[in-house]
Amino acid sequence: MSLPPVFQTLRLPVIAAPLFIISNPDLLIAECKEGVLGSIPALNARSLDILDQWLTRIRNELEEYNQANPVLPAAPFAINQIVHRSNDRLMRDVELCVKHQVPIVITSLGARPEVNDAIHSYGGITLHDVINNSFAKKAIEKGADGLIAVAAGAGGHAGQLSPFSLLQEIREWFDGPLILSGAIANGKSILAAQVMGADLAYIGSPFIATNEANAEDAYKKMIADCGAEDIVYSDYFTGVYGNYLKPSLIANGLDPKNLPNSNGVKMNFGEGESEKTKTWKDIWGSGQGIGAIKEVVSAAKRITMLKTQYEAAKGELGITLD
Repeated sequence: MSLPPVFQTLRLPVIAAPLFIISNPDLLIAECKEGVLGSIPALNARSLDILDQWLTRIRNELEEYNQANPVLPAAPFAINQIVHRSNDRLMRDVELCVKHQVPIVITSLGARPEVNDAIHSYGGITLHDVINNSFAKKAIEKGADGLIAVAAGAGGHAGQLSPFSLLQEIREWFDGPLILSGAIANGKSILAAQVMGADLAYIGSPFIATNEANAEDAYKKMIADCGAEDIVYSDYFTGVYGNYLKPSLIANGLDPKNLPNSNGVKMNFGEGESEKTKTWKDIWGSGQGIGAIKEVVSAAKRITMLKTQYEAAKGELGITLD
Protein backbone atom coordinates (compact mmCIF):
# COMPACT_ATOMS: atom_id res chain seq x y z
CA MET A 1 0.00 0.00 0.00
CA SER A 2 1.34 3.45 -0.91
CA LEU A 3 1.59 6.16 1.72
CA PRO A 4 -1.29 8.66 2.00
CA PRO A 5 -0.86 11.88 -0.03
CA VAL A 6 0.09 13.88 3.08
CA PHE A 7 3.54 12.24 2.98
CA GLN A 8 4.29 13.18 -0.64
CA THR A 9 6.44 16.19 0.24
CA LEU A 10 8.93 14.14 2.26
CA ARG A 11 12.44 14.40 0.77
CA LEU A 12 13.78 11.73 3.09
CA PRO A 13 11.65 8.80 4.37
CA VAL A 14 11.95 9.95 7.97
CA ILE A 15 9.77 11.11 10.83
CA ALA A 16 11.66 13.09 13.47
CA ALA A 17 10.27 11.60 16.67
CA PRO A 18 8.52 13.80 19.24
CA LEU A 19 11.02 14.28 22.07
CA PHE A 20 9.58 15.05 25.51
CA ILE A 21 10.79 18.49 26.70
CA ILE A 22 13.32 18.65 23.83
CA SER A 23 11.18 19.14 20.70
CA ASN A 24 10.07 22.72 20.08
CA PRO A 25 8.78 24.82 17.19
CA ASP A 26 12.31 25.85 16.13
CA LEU A 27 13.39 22.23 15.75
CA LEU A 28 10.15 21.09 14.09
CA ILE A 29 10.14 23.92 11.55
CA ALA A 30 13.79 23.29 10.66
CA GLU A 31 13.07 19.58 10.17
CA CYS A 32 10.04 20.19 7.98
CA LYS A 33 11.87 22.73 5.79
CA GLU A 34 14.51 20.07 5.10
CA GLY A 35 11.87 17.55 3.98
CA VAL A 36 11.64 15.49 7.17
CA LEU A 37 8.34 15.19 9.05
CA GLY A 38 8.83 17.10 12.32
CA SER A 39 6.84 16.50 15.48
CA ILE A 40 6.28 17.82 19.00
CA PRO A 41 4.56 16.29 22.05
CA ALA A 42 1.53 18.42 22.90
CA LEU A 43 2.63 18.35 26.54
CA ASN A 44 5.87 20.18 25.69
CA ALA A 45 3.67 23.27 25.56
CA ARG A 46 3.12 23.88 29.25
CA SER A 47 -0.35 25.31 28.73
CA LEU A 48 -3.14 25.20 26.20
CA ASP A 49 -2.51 28.83 25.27
CA ILE A 50 1.12 28.08 24.49
CA LEU A 51 0.15 25.06 22.36
CA ASP A 52 -2.33 27.27 20.48
CA GLN A 53 0.44 29.82 19.85
CA TRP A 54 2.88 27.14 18.73
CA LEU A 55 0.43 25.66 16.24
CA THR A 56 -0.36 29.09 14.83
CA ARG A 57 3.34 29.82 14.38
CA ILE A 58 4.10 26.42 12.83
CA ARG A 59 1.31 26.65 10.29
CA ASN A 60 2.10 30.27 9.37
CA GLU A 61 5.86 29.74 8.96
CA LEU A 62 5.50 26.55 6.95
CA GLU A 63 2.86 28.15 4.72
CA GLU A 64 5.16 31.13 4.08
CA TYR A 65 8.01 28.75 3.29
CA ASN A 66 5.86 26.77 0.86
CA GLN A 67 4.78 29.90 -0.96
CA ALA A 68 8.42 30.87 -1.39
CA ASN A 69 9.51 27.34 -2.32
CA PRO A 70 6.77 25.75 -4.45
CA VAL A 71 9.16 23.26 -6.07
CA LEU A 72 10.50 21.92 -2.75
CA PRO A 73 7.72 22.47 -0.19
CA ALA A 74 8.12 21.61 3.47
CA ALA A 75 7.24 18.20 4.84
CA PRO A 76 4.08 17.95 6.98
CA PHE A 77 4.21 18.05 10.76
CA ALA A 78 2.75 16.01 13.58
CA ILE A 79 1.63 16.52 17.16
CA ASN A 80 2.11 13.70 19.65
CA GLN A 81 -0.72 13.02 22.09
CA ILE A 82 -0.09 10.96 25.23
CA VAL A 83 -3.26 8.88 25.43
CA HIS A 84 -2.65 7.86 29.03
CA ARG A 85 -5.46 7.93 31.57
CA SER A 86 -3.53 10.40 33.76
CA ASN A 87 -3.30 12.99 30.96
CA ASP A 88 -6.20 15.24 31.91
CA ARG A 89 -5.31 17.67 29.10
CA LEU A 90 -5.74 15.13 26.33
CA MET A 91 -9.08 16.06 24.82
CA ARG A 92 -8.43 19.79 25.18
CA ASP A 93 -5.18 19.33 23.29
CA VAL A 94 -7.02 17.27 20.68
CA GLU A 95 -9.51 20.13 20.26
CA LEU A 96 -6.61 22.41 19.37
CA CYS A 97 -5.38 19.87 16.83
CA VAL A 98 -8.84 19.96 15.27
CA LYS A 99 -8.89 23.77 15.33
CA HIS A 100 -5.55 23.97 13.52
CA GLN A 101 -6.20 20.88 11.38
CA VAL A 102 -2.91 19.26 12.33
CA PRO A 103 -2.19 16.92 9.40
CA ILE A 104 -0.83 14.01 11.47
CA VAL A 105 -1.32 13.07 15.12
CA ILE A 106 0.92 10.48 16.78
CA THR A 107 -0.70 8.72 19.71
CA SER A 108 1.23 6.98 22.49
CA LEU A 109 0.57 4.98 25.66
CA GLY A 110 -2.98 4.04 24.86
CA ALA A 111 -5.39 3.92 21.92
CA ARG A 112 -8.78 5.66 22.08
CA PRO A 113 -11.33 5.74 19.24
CA GLU A 114 -12.57 9.21 20.19
CA VAL A 115 -9.11 10.68 19.53
CA ASN A 116 -8.92 9.00 16.12
CA ASP A 117 -12.46 10.13 15.28
CA ALA A 118 -11.64 13.74 16.16
CA ILE A 119 -8.59 13.80 13.89
CA HIS A 120 -10.45 12.04 11.08
CA SER A 121 -13.22 14.67 11.27
CA TYR A 122 -11.17 17.13 9.19
CA GLY A 123 -9.18 14.60 7.15
CA GLY A 124 -6.15 14.22 9.42
CA ILE A 125 -4.49 10.87 10.00
CA THR A 126 -3.29 9.13 13.16
CA LEU A 127 -0.22 7.00 13.76
CA HIS A 128 -0.02 4.91 16.91
CA ASP A 129 3.20 3.63 18.45
CA VAL A 130 3.28 0.00 19.55
CA ILE A 131 5.85 -2.40 21.00
CA ASN A 132 4.30 -5.69 19.90
CA ASN A 133 1.90 -7.26 17.42
CA SER A 134 -1.01 -7.51 19.87
CA PHE A 135 -0.95 -3.77 20.59
CA ALA A 136 -0.68 -3.12 16.86
CA LYS A 137 -3.90 -5.01 16.15
CA LYS A 138 -5.74 -3.20 18.95
CA ALA A 139 -4.61 0.19 17.63
CA ILE A 140 -5.92 -0.51 14.13
CA GLU A 141 -9.17 -1.90 15.54
CA LYS A 142 -9.65 1.39 17.40
CA GLY A 143 -9.18 3.46 14.26
CA ALA A 144 -5.50 4.30 13.87
CA ASP A 145 -4.42 4.81 10.25
CA GLY A 146 -0.84 3.68 10.67
CA LEU A 147 1.62 2.18 13.13
CA ILE A 148 4.98 3.09 14.58
CA ALA A 149 6.76 -0.13 15.52
CA VAL A 150 8.95 0.72 18.52
CA ALA A 151 11.59 -1.99 18.57
CA ALA A 152 14.47 -2.74 20.92
CA GLY A 153 17.07 -0.01 21.10
CA ALA A 154 14.71 2.93 20.68
CA GLY A 155 15.04 5.99 22.88
CA GLY A 156 12.57 6.75 25.63
CA HIS A 157 9.95 4.08 26.32
CA ALA A 158 11.31 1.34 24.07
CA GLY A 159 10.12 -2.15 23.27
CA GLN A 160 12.10 -5.35 23.65
CA LEU A 161 11.49 -7.05 20.30
CA SER A 162 13.91 -7.22 17.40
CA PRO A 163 12.87 -4.98 14.50
CA PHE A 164 13.08 -8.03 12.22
CA SER A 165 10.44 -9.96 14.16
CA LEU A 166 8.24 -6.97 14.95
CA LEU A 167 7.99 -5.73 11.36
CA GLN A 168 7.59 -9.25 10.03
CA GLU A 169 4.61 -10.03 12.27
CA ILE A 170 2.85 -6.73 11.60
CA ARG A 171 3.33 -6.95 7.84
CA GLU A 172 1.67 -10.38 7.79
CA TRP A 173 -1.71 -8.67 8.23
CA PHE A 174 -1.23 -4.90 7.87
CA ASP A 175 -0.44 -3.18 4.58
CA GLY A 176 -0.96 0.41 5.76
CA PRO A 177 1.60 3.02 6.81
CA LEU A 178 4.26 1.37 8.96
CA ILE A 179 7.15 3.25 10.54
CA LEU A 180 10.11 1.68 12.35
CA SER A 181 11.67 3.08 15.52
CA GLY A 182 14.79 1.74 17.20
CA ALA A 183 18.47 2.75 17.02
CA ILE A 184 18.16 4.39 13.58
CA ALA A 185 20.82 7.09 13.35
CA ASN A 186 22.33 6.99 9.85
CA GLY A 187 21.26 6.74 6.22
CA LYS A 188 22.05 3.05 5.90
CA SER A 189 19.68 2.29 8.78
CA ILE A 190 16.92 4.28 7.09
CA LEU A 191 17.32 2.18 3.95
CA ALA A 192 17.48 -1.02 6.02
CA ALA A 193 14.16 -0.14 7.65
CA GLN A 194 12.55 0.14 4.23
CA VAL A 195 14.07 -3.11 3.01
CA MET A 196 12.59 -4.87 6.07
CA GLY A 197 9.12 -3.62 5.21
CA ALA A 198 8.78 -0.22 6.86
CA ASP A 199 7.65 2.78 4.86
CA LEU A 200 9.51 5.32 6.96
CA ALA A 201 12.15 5.49 9.68
CA TYR A 202 11.47 7.12 13.04
CA ILE A 203 14.51 9.00 14.35
CA GLY A 204 14.79 10.69 17.73
CA SER A 205 18.13 10.73 19.54
CA PRO A 206 20.21 12.25 16.68
CA PHE A 207 17.97 15.32 16.83
CA ILE A 208 18.77 15.85 20.51
CA ALA A 209 22.31 16.72 19.40
CA THR A 210 21.18 19.69 17.31
CA ASN A 211 21.48 23.42 17.89
CA GLU A 212 17.70 23.91 17.85
CA ALA A 213 16.84 21.21 20.40
CA ASN A 214 15.64 22.31 23.83
CA ALA A 215 18.24 20.27 25.68
CA GLU A 216 21.12 21.22 27.94
CA ASP A 217 24.49 21.49 26.26
CA ALA A 218 25.77 18.68 28.52
CA TYR A 219 22.95 16.42 27.27
CA LYS A 220 23.77 17.16 23.64
CA LYS A 221 27.47 16.53 24.24
CA MET A 222 26.66 13.25 26.01
CA ILE A 223 24.73 12.06 22.95
CA ALA A 224 27.75 12.86 20.76
CA ASP A 225 30.23 11.23 23.16
CA CYS A 226 28.39 8.01 24.01
CA GLY A 227 27.58 4.75 22.25
CA ALA A 228 25.31 1.73 22.62
CA GLU A 229 27.19 0.40 25.66
CA ASP A 230 26.32 3.61 27.51
CA ILE A 231 22.57 2.92 27.37
CA VAL A 232 20.71 1.47 30.37
CA TYR A 233 17.29 -0.20 30.00
CA SER A 234 15.14 0.15 33.13
CA ASP A 235 11.57 0.60 34.37
CA TYR A 236 12.75 2.29 37.59
CA PHE A 237 11.97 5.85 36.60
CA THR A 238 8.44 5.73 35.16
CA GLY A 239 7.20 2.18 35.67
CA VAL A 240 7.61 1.49 31.95
CA TYR A 241 10.87 0.20 30.49
CA GLY A 242 12.94 2.82 28.72
CA ASN A 243 16.49 3.55 27.59
CA TYR A 244 18.63 6.09 29.45
CA LEU A 245 22.16 7.46 29.24
CA LYS A 246 24.39 5.81 31.84
CA PRO A 247 26.47 8.94 32.55
CA SER A 248 23.30 10.88 33.48
CA LEU A 249 22.39 8.20 36.02
CA ILE A 250 25.87 8.32 37.55
CA ALA A 251 25.74 12.14 37.69
CA ASN A 252 22.58 11.84 39.80
CA GLY A 253 24.12 9.43 42.28
CA LEU A 254 22.66 6.23 40.84
CA ASP A 255 24.45 2.95 40.20
CA PRO A 256 23.50 1.82 36.67
CA LYS A 257 24.32 -1.79 37.55
CA ASN A 258 22.10 -1.85 40.61
CA LEU A 259 18.94 0.07 39.80
CA PRO A 260 15.98 -1.23 41.81
CA ASN A 261 12.71 -2.31 40.23
CA SER A 262 10.02 0.28 39.72
CA ASN A 263 8.14 -0.88 42.86
CA GLY A 264 4.79 0.10 41.44
CA VAL A 265 5.78 3.55 40.18
CA LYS A 266 3.24 4.70 37.60
CA MET A 267 3.46 7.36 34.94
CA ASN A 268 1.51 10.51 35.66
CA PHE A 269 0.84 13.02 32.93
CA GLY A 270 -1.65 15.14 34.86
CA GLU A 271 -1.16 18.67 33.48
CA GLY A 272 2.06 17.38 32.00
CA GLU A 273 3.81 16.46 35.26
CA SER A 274 5.60 13.20 36.03
CA GLU A 275 5.81 11.63 39.46
CA LYS A 276 9.58 11.39 39.09
CA THR A 277 10.34 14.97 38.07
CA LYS A 278 14.02 14.24 37.51
CA THR A 279 13.22 11.83 34.70
CA TRP A 280 13.84 13.43 31.29
CA LYS A 281 15.08 16.65 32.94
CA ASP A 282 18.10 15.16 34.72
CA ILE A 283 17.90 11.46 33.83
CA TRP A 284 18.38 11.66 30.09
CA GLY A 285 16.85 9.27 27.58
CA SER A 286 18.54 8.02 24.42
CA GLY A 287 18.39 5.22 21.89
CA GLN A 288 21.19 2.75 21.19
CA GLY A 289 22.06 4.20 17.78
CA ILE A 290 23.97 7.23 19.06
CA GLY A 291 27.38 5.77 18.21
CA ALA A 292 26.78 7.30 14.77
CA ILE A 293 26.44 10.81 16.27
CA LYS A 294 29.83 12.52 16.62
CA GLU A 295 29.00 16.21 17.00
CA VAL A 296 26.30 18.75 17.77
CA VAL A 297 25.14 20.40 14.54
CA SER A 298 22.15 22.24 13.14
CA ALA A 299 19.04 20.23 12.28
CA ALA A 300 19.60 21.10 8.62
CA LYS A 301 23.14 19.70 8.68
CA ARG A 302 22.01 16.56 10.50
CA ILE A 303 19.37 15.92 7.83
CA THR A 304 21.81 16.66 5.01
CA MET A 305 24.17 14.05 6.47
CA LEU A 306 21.34 11.52 6.64
CA LYS A 307 20.33 12.25 3.05
CA THR A 308 23.89 11.81 1.80
CA GLN A 309 24.30 8.52 3.68
CA TYR A 310 20.92 7.27 2.46
CA GLU A 311 21.63 7.99 -1.20
CA ALA A 312 25.11 6.48 -0.93
CA ALA A 313 23.65 3.32 0.62
CA LYS A 314 21.15 2.96 -2.22
CA GLY A 315 23.92 3.43 -4.74
CA GLU A 316 26.18 0.85 -3.11
CA LEU A 317 23.42 -1.76 -3.18
CA GLY A 318 21.94 -0.75 -6.52
CA ILE A 319 18.53 -0.18 -4.90
CA THR A 320 15.90 2.02 -6.52
CA LEU A 321 12.85 2.97 -4.46
CA ASP A 322 9.73 4.82 -5.58
